[in-house]
Amino acid sequence: MTRTDPLADLFHTLSRDGFAHVPGPRMRALFEANGVLSDPLSDWAEFTASWNDLGLDVYMADGGRYRRRRFAVFAAAADGGPVQRGPHQPHYQSRDYNALNGGIERWFAPIAEKVSAGPSMQAILATCRLLFDRLAPGRAWHIEAHQFRIEARADTAGQPTPEGMHRDGVDYVLVLLIRRENVRSGVTSIHDLAGHPLGSFTLAEPFAAALVDDHLVMHGVTPVEPEDPSQPAFRDVLVVTFRAAEG
Repeated sequence: MTRTDPLADLFHTLSRDGFAHVPGPRMRALFEANGVLSDPLSDWAEFTASWNDLGLDVYMADGGRYRRRRFAVFAAAADGGPVQRGPHQPHYQSRDYNALNGGIERWFAPIAEKVSAGPSMQAILATCRLLFDRLAPGRAWHIEAHQFRIEARADTAGQPTPEGMHRDGVDYVLVLLIRRENVRSGVTSIHDLAGHPLGSFTLAEPFAAALVDDHLVMHGVTPVEPEDPSQPAFRDVLVVTFRAAEG
């Protein structure tokens, strides 16, 4: 019997289109199949609860106070060794890629060690690494992980991508939905580099994901608004980026 390759379809879709929208059940199955620790998602409840402990992003040049986040850096050697957590450092994007908030070092609170070392994060990183290694074999990777909570209020929409349609200045990107609470909209759009729309979809369920080849496409997400303005409203995502390591 020939063993099914669970990443083959995703590899071909990303190679052909430059992006992929993966429904939650399928993405969860990929994490379960490729996790490096036993019972790969056994800490998922604790993992998702960690989004309740994010610090306010004070670097928003638009003056917004709707985004909370934590950040961590990892490295993966070209020899296929394990993904390793790196020393904490600032997040930096040039203004070529982030005209709103780029051009400065932004220091965010680190992702908790228990979260980054747990089965869920390790399964996510391992799955991305297997996929992106196929797309760009033989590379050592600089990996960044961002926990984001975008909050929406009656008088202020939350903006997942306040910089608009953009590239991140990396090689590959995973956007993984963790939780949506009392929000509407938040539509992900994908455009080619000339600005022509290629597709749109909403990450509406836990584990639903967008994967993009940052060299080929741009992406953006529409603002989120509360369904019930009297109740807390937010959109939690994990963004993981891979770029070739320097040196």
